[in-house]
Amino acid sequence: MAALLLAAACGNDPETKTPTPGDKLNGSVSVVGTWGGEEQNSFLAMVAPWEKRTGTKVKYTGSRDLNQQLTTGVAADNLPDVAGMPGPGSLQDFYDRDALKPLDFVDFEKYKASTPDGFADLGKVEDGKLLGIFIKAAVKGLVFYNTKGAYKPVPPPKTLEDLNTATRTGPAKQWCIGLENGAASGWAATDWVEDILLRQSGKDVYDRWVEGKQKWSSQEIKKAFQTFGDALNNAHGGPKYVNNTAFGKAAKPMFAKPQGCLLHHQASFITDFFKNEAGAKDGDYDFFPFPDIAPENAGSVTGGGDLMAMFNDTPQARSLINYLLTPEAQAIWAQRGGFVSGNKNVPVDAYPDDISKKSAEILQNAKTFRFDGSDKMPPAMADAFNKAMVKFAANQGDLDSILSSLDKSQADAYEK
Repeated sequence: MAALLLAAACGNDPETKTPTPGDKLNGSVSVVGTWGGEEQNSFLAMVAPWEKRTGTKVKYTGSRDLNQQLTTGVAADNLPDVAGMPGPGSLQDFYDRDALKPLDFVDFEKYKASTPDGFADLGKVEDGKLLGIFIKAAVKGLVFYNTKGAYKPVPPPKTLEDLNTATRTGPAKQWCIGLENGAASGWAATDWVEDILLRQSGKDVYDRWVEGKQKWSSQEIKKAFQTFGDALNNAHGGPKYVNNTAFGKAAKPMFAKPQGCLLHHQASFITDFFKNEAGAKDGDYDFFPFPDIAPENAGSVTGGGDLMAMFNDTPQARSLINYLLTPEAQAIWAQRGGFVSGNKNVPVDAYPDDISKKSAEILQNAKTFRFDGSDKMPPAMADAFNKAMVKFAANQGDLDSILSSLDKSQADAYEK
C-alpha cells in the first residue's frame, strides 16, 4: 500500500506500476466525459464493480464542451486523471502538448483482436504510441422510423432515390432534424455530410478530406452539402426550428399524433432519447441503414466511439482503463441500452433489444467502415465544421462562402 501511495503521488513517474486485476488501491480517480443524464448513469453503473473491487472512488464530471475544458486545464495545469474523449481527433493535439500519457501498459494485440478492423489503431498517434482505447462504439447513418407511423419500410429502401420517392408524399415531413447542442451545435449535421460523402464519392475522397488534403470547396464536398440541403428542404419545422431544436428532442414529432415527420437520421445511441424525450417504448421504433447512393460504394458505414485517455499516470488510472476494456465492463452498459460495444467478445445476449443487436451486427459486417470524419479532424477544424453546418441550415444560399471559409480553416488547422 505504501508503494502504491508513493506511485500515486508521483503520477507521471515512468516507473508507475500497473495493478493486477482485483488489487485493492483505495483513493480516487477523477474522470471527465461528455456523458450526461442516462449515459452518465450507465457509465457510473459500468464502473461500480471496479470501485467495489479496488476500493477506489470514481469522481466523474460531465462536460458539454470537453475539448475546451481540457484545453483550459492544460494551460492551468489542472487536468483529470482520465477523460472520455469524444473521438481520436484531439489525441495528437494533447499529446503534442505533453498532456496525454501513453497507454503502454495495455495489451494492444489482445485489444486489437477484440475489436473491428482498424478500430484499435485509431487510438494511436503519429509516432505509434497508443493514447486512447475505445470503451463505447456507435453505428452512424441509421434511419429510424415509428413502427406505428405512416411509413413502414418493408423491405428497406436500397437507394436514397428510392427512399425519397417513398417518403415525400402525405402530410408529414420526410425528416426530423435538430442541431442544437450548446457549444457543439451542428455536429448532428456533420454526420449527415459524412454519411453522404462516403456513399456518394467513396472512401478515397473521404480519407483525403478527413486528412485535410481535399478542399471543402471541391465538387465532391459541395455535392454532399447540397444533398444534405435537399433533406433540410424536406425537414419538419424549417430552418429556425432545425437550428433551435436539441438533437435529443428532434425525433419527438416522429412519435406525435399526427406525425410531424417520418424519419430520423442518427447513431445507435439515440434510442435512449426516444424513450426519455419522446415517451417511446421498445417496439415503437426500428431502423434501416442509410441507403446507398453510388452503386460502387454500396455497403459503406460510418461510426464513432468514445475513447478513454489518461492525463495523470497513476495506478488507479491504469487499473480503471484496463477494466474498461473488458467484456465484463462493456456488457454492463450494453445491458442498459443505448450502447454498442466495440468489443466483439461482449455476448449478443447482453443487448436488451433487437435495435442494439442489429447495430452491433452492422458494425462488425460493414464492407467499408470509416470513423466519424469530424471526430478525426483537428479540434479547430471540427469546431469550424460544426459552426458551418448551423450557418448552412440557416441559409443554404451561402454555401459557396461557407465552403471557402472552411478551406481557410483547413489551411490553418492542418498546418504543421
